[in-house]
Amino acid sequence: MMNVLVVGANGQIGKHLVSFIEDSDNLKAKAMIRKQEQASYFEDLGAQTTVVDLEDEIETIAKAAEGVDAVVFTAGSGPHTGKDKTILIDLDGAVKTIKAAEKAGVKRFVMISSFDTTREAIQEAPSSFAPYVAAKHYADEWLKSTDLEYTIIHPGILTNEEGSGQVQAAGEVARGEVPREDVARVITACLENDAAIGKEFQVVAGTTSIKDAVQSL
Repeated sequence: MMNVLVVGANGQIGKHLVSFIEDSDNLKAKAMIRKQEQASYFEDLGAQTTVVDLEDEIETIAKAAEGVDAVVFTAGSGPHTGKDKTILIDLDGAVKTIKAAEKAGVKRFVMISSFDTTREAIQEAPSSFAPYVAAKHYADEWLKSTDLEYTIIHPGILTNEEGSGQVQAAGEVARGEVPREDVARVITACLENDAAIGKEFQVVAGTTSIKDAVQSL
């Protein structure tokens, strides 16, 4: 049984993910949330909860990660916050979580990034979006510089459509939409398949089953 700390569990992808983890025979979720009043949703699914703010110290996040086998970072500052929160959550929060995982002795780390976080993407992004892309770029680079068994997932344009269970996943794919529900399924499949370790890929809606798409990475 793999115990998984889901950081950003109360987000739209995070809620799907905790549900899928709890439905799995091989995984068990620990939902990291910001407010105690969010706990009942996850407890009803059978998941553990821990109340931690990503602006807390590394030691606090590390304590939440004690005893887990994997960490999934699916937190985000959201589209309606300022550049300060982008730095504090999407960059500093991500790097602190990576360091916390190392401190807690966790080896497996799955990062949910942005579709394109290359240097070119930062330069080409609209001024309002460039800080977010830059934050994701450096968080991804930090993760890749560690000894953690990482997977970095770059989802396309996120929608709330019902997932189909089919995607297109590769190092580079044409930009397109992908349901949040299917992104959560992809994360679950990556946790269950060592083929995803050390891989970084883009994912959009497609015609390949998620299990096969992850296996062929």
